[in-house]
Amino acid sequence: MRLFRRNMEKRCAYCTSGSVLNEREVACPYRGIVGTADHCRRFVYDPLKRVPPRPAVLSGGKYSEEDFQL
Repeated sequence: MRLFRRNMEKRCAYCTSGSVLNEREVACPYRGIVGTADHCRRFVYDPLKRVPPRPAVLSGGKYSEEDFQL
C-alpha cells in the first residue's frame, strides 16, 4: 500500500535538506536562500514537511434539529 504519490511535485519546501524561513523562502545548504517553488537535482522528498489543506467548513445554518432525527 502506497501512502504517497509517486510523482510528487518537486519543491524546496518539501525537501529534507531545506529549512523554511517564511512563506516564500527556503534556506538550502547547497543553493542558499531560494523560493519555495524551486528545486534542484539533490531533492529528496520529506512527507513530514508537507502541510495538508484545511478541511471544508460545514455551514450550520442550513440544517435543523429535524434533519438529525430518525
